[in-house]
Amino acid sequence: MNIVVVKTGGKQYLVSEGQKLKIEKLNRNEGEEFEFDKVLLFAGKPRGQEVGAPTEASEEIKIGQPYVDGLKVRAKVLKEGRGKKKMVFRYKNKTRYKKKKGHRQPFTEVEILKIS
Repeated sequence: MNIVVVKTGGKQYLVSEGQKLKIEKLNRNEGEEFEFDKVLLFAGKPRGQEVGAPTEASEEIKIGQPYVDGLKVRAKVLKEGRGKKKMVFRYKNKTRYKKKKGHRQPFTEVEILKIS
């Protein structure tokens, strides 16, 4: 199984093929396919290697400087939404000051289709 670290929205995510994850909101439509081109790390079997080969000897690791050249991760947008509400409460004692508000962070749920 190939494991890749991609960078999007100022964060880094460890992903593999078939995985679904929630990332920072992207300006994409539902059902649209796109590519992550900022790949920081690749760990897995090189293309064309037999399945029955020993896993320890056949592992390949590529570390980007800052990104791995020629490696792209294909993904599909499943849905967009907003996360659970987090409460923000400010309080100062002895002055009758208090404020309460909520925040819901927008996200995009994507499925990793192919690492190539």
